[in-house]
Amino acid sequence: MSPRQYVIALDIGGTGMKAALIDSDNRPLHEARRRTHAERGPDAVLHEVLDFAEELRRTGVDEYATPPVAAGVAVPGVIDEATGTVTFAANLAWREVPLRSLLVERLGMPVALGHDVRTGGLAEGRLGAGEGTDRFLFVPIGTGIAGAIGIDGRVEAGAHGGAGEIGHVVVDPEGPECGCGQRGCLETLASAAAVGRDWAAVCGNPAATAADAAKAVTSGDARALAVWQKAVDRLAGGLVMACTLLDPRTLIVGGGLAEAGETLFGPLRDAVHGRVTFQHPPTIVPAALGDAAGCLGAGLLAWDLLSAEVSRR
Repeated sequence: MSPRQYVIALDIGGTGMKAALIDSDNRPLHEARRRTHAERGPDAVLHEVLDFAEELRRTGVDEYATPPVAAGVAVPGVIDEATGTVTFAANLAWREVPLRSLLVERLGMPVALGHDVRTGGLAEGRLGAGEGTDRFLFVPIGTGIAGAIGIDGRVEAGAHGGAGEIGHVVVDPEGPECGCGQRGCLETLASAAAVGRDWAAVCGNPAATAADAAKAVTSGDARALAVWQKAVDRLAGGLVMACTLLDPRTLIVGGGLAEAGETLFGPLRDAVHGRVTFQHPPTIVPAALGDAAGCLGAGLLAWDLLSAEVSRR
């Protein structure tokens, strides 16, 4: 009987890491979490990542008597996937970190590196809400808004690794200043953070969040409904712009705002469908994998890397 094959999947966030050992059927065999300790500085974060990856390798050897065959890693920020370099990751304070080569050296196996949103989108497209769909756009809405463009089972990175940045489409040139340097970007007006900010200003509670706004909407609060509908209308405008350019068959919406369920999806579908003219209205569905998407996507990156290496032989 041949030994079980599996890969390391690592999803690095600003405050914590999620990891799994994943078999060839995309089933997690072992799962673990660890803090990044970003407050200790970029070098400490890097050591945490490398140590965690090595610990996962040792766990696999102990459990299955054979090492993993590859690793896939999802990272936030600007990623040069060709060179395996994290060009810039604000939450980790990383600049020009050659993460792939460092992991290859530590683990002694092939390593694939991907952008966190695109990696999550890869999982949603193949294993989650977009399974079987040839063209989709995955849009997680949380502190910010991002996008992953799915085409025939893969996710488009773009010429410079920046494809899908729908959150930085300007929808109101007179709107709030964005961290990217523009004004009125979609994520400054329709993200979960933006909804929470606007509802806090209206209700007088500075600690109010988008989840609180959603609860107030469901209870019939007219003030909350006005805040919510304004955000939905802005979000719909950005999504229709994306649909005009990309013509996706399915829009997969995830992130914290999507946890509002039909409180979001009902008016969002109406707003999008009310704006399309010649465009084919996409099917709008909630993401299916939740916070497991990053790990599952990292596993897919690793298996894809192995498949590509086999095909080159």
